[in-house]
Order: sequence, then C-alpha cells, then structure tokens
Amino acid sequence: MQFANPMTDPFGRTISYLRVSVTDRCDFRCVYCMAEDMAFLPKKDLLTLEELDRLCTVFIEKGVRKLRLTGGEPLVRKNIMHLVRELSRHLKSGALEELTLTTNGSQLARFADELADCGVRRINVSLDTLNADKFHAITRWGHLGKVMAGIDAAQAAGIKVKLNAVALKGFNDQEIPEMLRWAHGRNIDLTLIETMPMGEIDGDRTDQYMPLSLMRAELERSFTLKDIPYKTGGPARYVDVAETGGRLGFITPMTHNFCESCNRVRLTCTGTLYMCLGQEDAADLRMPLRASEGNELVSNAIDEAIGRKPKGHDFVIDRRTNRPSVSRHMSVTGG
Repeated sequence: MQFANPMTDPFGRTISYLRVSVTDRCDFRCVYCMAEDMAFLPKKDLLTLEELDRLCTVFIEKGVRKLRLTGGEPLVRKNIMHLVRELSRHLKSGALEELTLTTNGSQLARFADELADCGVRRINVSLDTLNADKFHAITRWGHLGKVMAGIDAAQAAGIKVKLNAVALKGFNDQEIPEMLRWAHGRNIDLTLIETMPMGEIDGDRTDQYMPLSLMRAELERSFTLKDIPYKTGGPARYVDVAETGGRLGFITPMTHNFCESCNRVRLTCTGTLYMCLGQEDAADLRMPLRASEGNELVSNAIDEAIGRKPKGHDFVIDRRTNRPSVSRHMSVTGG
C-alpha cells in the first residue's frame, strides 16, 4: 500500500514506525528503569483501548507501517488482547507490515498463542541475565522461571523471539558471552543496549554505564564479529557471530547515536506524542482526539508535531551530570 503524503520530518526522515506505550505500569521494578516505590498514572488519565486503537489507526492511515506495543509491561494492561486483535485488522488489510511488542516475558505463557493468532510474528523480550538470583535482584520483583516459560511458549506458538539486554558494568558484563551462546543456541537474536539517563532511579547510572564499544572489543577476544546491513526497523546495528551462527545487535544511544536514521515517534498511554526519546518536547493528542468524532483535528496535530521532530537527542552520562537527561522514566514512553 502506498501513501500519497508520507509523514516527513524537517530533516527529510520518513516516519513509518510508531511505538505505543499502552501502560506505564509494570510487574517488575528493574533497577536501571525505575525506582521501587513508583507512583503510576491514575486510570482516569489513560486513553481507553478504543482511543488507542483510533489513534494508531490515524497514524497507520498517515503512513506508519510498523507498530510496536510497549509499556511499562504491555501485557499487564487489562484487556490488552482486545486492542491487539483490533489492530490486527490492519495486518489483514495490508496497511500495516508488522505488529509487534516489547515485553519482560512474565505474561507471555498466558498470551503467546493469542498473540500469534492475531498476527504477531516477532517479539522482543527484555532479559539482562540468565542467573535466577541476579535476575530477581535486578528486577526486584521478577522470577526468571516465568520468563523462560514465556519464551518457550512464544517459540512454540511460532513467534520469533529477540532478546534485549541492557549492558551493566559489574552486573552482567562478564555474562554476555554466555547469554550470546545460549540465545543463539535457541535461534534467538541478542541485542545489547547502553543504559540511558531517563528518570530518577535509586542508584547512580555512572556506576552502571558500560560503553558498548568496550563490550564489543571484549567480545572480539572470543568471537568473530562481522558487520552486516541487517535491519529490523529499529536503531540496532547488527553483526554476524561466526562461532554461533547467530546475530548480535548493538543499540548505542550514548557512544554512537542513531539519530540520523530515526524513523520513529512514541505515543504514551495518555495520548502524549514524543518525537524523540531523549528530548522533553511533546504534543498532546488526547485533546484533539476527544474534541471531535472525526480525525481531522488529531491528524493536523500529528503533522504539527512531526514538523518539530528534532535532529537528535542530548543524552549524557558522566560524574558531573548526575541528573537524568530527561525527567520521565523509560516506562512512560516505552524505550
């Protein structure tokens, strides 16, 4: 399906990828993502599932070809599968190329079969360690066994799984080779991510930050890594790993930002549109959405927002800058 006027930002980038945070709530409290005692949004502030469907549909009509549901943890949103099933009609019509989600895996065993039935062919599972005790420590509330069961269920349902691991100095940096072998042994790609300075947490991110340039150099002592042009629509740069036959991705917002090819915007569960993960500028889509039964007002608001999309982010992590670069937590915009 071709669109006469695809959304284009001031720097000539076509916006074809929408990430939708369907809830800011999560059943984990990962130490690099949020504080343990979080205050979440009251239910009255959230868009209904029907409003989220309507907004997503407007974006699809304006040229979005890939839609990713995120959170918080998207599968803890009540009746979330109703939204997934409604959105799947755009896969059937050909208007949408891919409907996918990022999850912590805790609820996958419950929903994997239904996700597959709705046309979800690929998911990202956030997993930072294969050690059950360390997993519980970093998630505070999570249990590795439930996530492993979820991964099993997703693969059994025919959904391709990719693992996302945040590389954390002194926590899992020495474990990455083991995770790589384990993932590739199950035909699962692994992507490493640098921690990002978003929202106040209970620790100091400078103690956690692991530049992936150093991690790659360390991995190349044991593995042969070859750069490849493979893309999934997101910001990861991929390599082939000769010894395992699998792919390894690097998402490097700190050491090598990927802004020049950014094709995405992020919608929150309150109807706020963030044009950049690393900037505070945002647009309210809830008001124009609710102001009219038609979609002209919200479509115009989207156009105005895309016209303000910045060239790049301003993420910084160092000892002199111990405040987050943006005040909102990752769970608000879903990464």
